[in-house]
Amino acid sequence: MVSPTAAFSVAIRVRFDNIPGTLGRLAAAIGEVGGNIVALEGFEARDTYLDEDLIVNCSSEEHIEVVCNALRDLDGVEVLTVSDRTFDMHQGGKIEVLARMPVADRDDLSMAYTPGVARVCTEIEKHPERVHELTIKKNTVAIVTDGTAVLGLGDIGPEASLPVMEGKALLFKNFAGVDAFPICIDAGRRDLPLQDRVDAIVDTVVRIAPVFGGINLEDIAAPWCFEVEERLDDLLDIPVFHDDQHGTAVVTLAALENALKIVDKHMGDIRVVIAGAGAAGVAIAKILMNAGVHNIVATDRQGAVHRGRTDLNEVKRRFAEITNPEQISGTLSEVLPGADVFIGVSAPDLINADDLRKMASDPIVFAMSNPNPEIRPEEAAGLAAVMATGRSDYPNQINNVLAFPGIFRGALDAGATTITEHMKTAAAEAIASAVSPDELRPGFIIPSVFDLRVGELVATAVAEAAVLDGVIRQQA
Repeated sequence: MVSPTAAFSVAIRVRFDNIPGTLGRLAAAIGEVGGNIVALEGFEARDTYLDEDLIVNCSSEEHIEVVCNALRDLDGVEVLTVSDRTFDMHQGGKIEVLARMPVADRDDLSMAYTPGVARVCTEIEKHPERVHELTIKKNTVAIVTDGTAVLGLGDIGPEASLPVMEGKALLFKNFAGVDAFPICIDAGRRDLPLQDRVDAIVDTVVRIAPVFGGINLEDIAAPWCFEVEERLDDLLDIPVFHDDQHGTAVVTLAALENALKIVDKHMGDIRVVIAGAGAAGVAIAKILMNAGVHNIVATDRQGAVHRGRTDLNEVKRRFAEITNPEQISGTLSEVLPGADVFIGVSAPDLINADDLRKMASDPIVFAMSNPNPEIRPEEAAGLAAVMATGRSDYPNQINNVLAFPGIFRGALDAGATTITEHMKTAAAEAIASAVSPDELRPGFIIPSVFDLRVGELVATAVAEAAVLDGVIRQQA
């Protein structure tokens, strides 16, 4: 059974008889059906009954109903209200626009708006580079999606993807002080030619770019996500970053750097198998090669990606040219034996314990598919020397929030016009460095997403790399 999680957390208000043992029976009933009580929010006592607010974590929407029915079946217990805390959090959206200063009198109004604002407009007209200094562009990122590849949900469209993009904006602000705004693009009907959809996304972003200091691409399906990023990077003089590719790759590299220290192996000596040759898989392979890994084999639904396959699209054909040096073929299970590292960015339950037994000694397993990994940590226990997932309820969560806020913070602070490979590897090294040698162990190779040092470390490293790479704009 999937473990209860805050993603399916409910607030349940119950009324029960004010006699000894009733609360115990209530708690036992929840536990018997797999619910996890995480908080009791206080009693309201009457003469013959008590009202109590419970916070219960469940494992699915169906499980919520099971828990509530278990309570309804108890003698002396009445369920008064049930509230889904995740939906409650999303009521009215998760972000808002706030004024940075008050407008308290005529003088304030005259400077913030007309007539004083005209002087600032004229200054930007004369010196366009000052828009980065005198407007929100200095600290604002567009989170751009067409909703075609939302994590764990797939092609759900721009409207349904908006809660995810709002969440991303919340993380930008909380972890790096970056003002980010969701831009969910309707790129046209799904039956339109691929090129028309790519053109629609690119054209929209180019037209709105004057407002933003950076573009974070999110949840755009492969293969068109690659062309969208490449074209925008060429057309715009602000950083463009596809987080599904590069954010995942940066955090994966950071985790691998520390995992290799535990097993005493080196980048240049290891063989890596990646399950998934989409956006994340391709980016992970490229950043690992930049870090010194020479032998990487990626697999898709048809097996290993190699130059002899005739069913590859253009992106995978180019990918095949730089990976799989021995040009081996076969299924994932057939190419995994002897590998030092398994990285999964594909689908749940792709490998099993027997597959891990055939890997090299002290295998490193990053099963990052969400919400369910390629192999569950419970099954890999005792076989994987280091185990990581994309989930917050297991050790070693490989989470993009460790990367993208600090990367944009550093890029904006430096006035970067693009994000280079050096800036990405610098970010990975900064994340890895947040785990000290004394702290490093199999269950702790990557810092917590709530470690506030990480954003600062990443921002500093990225800004320094941007300066060294010469990709910063000239100051006015």
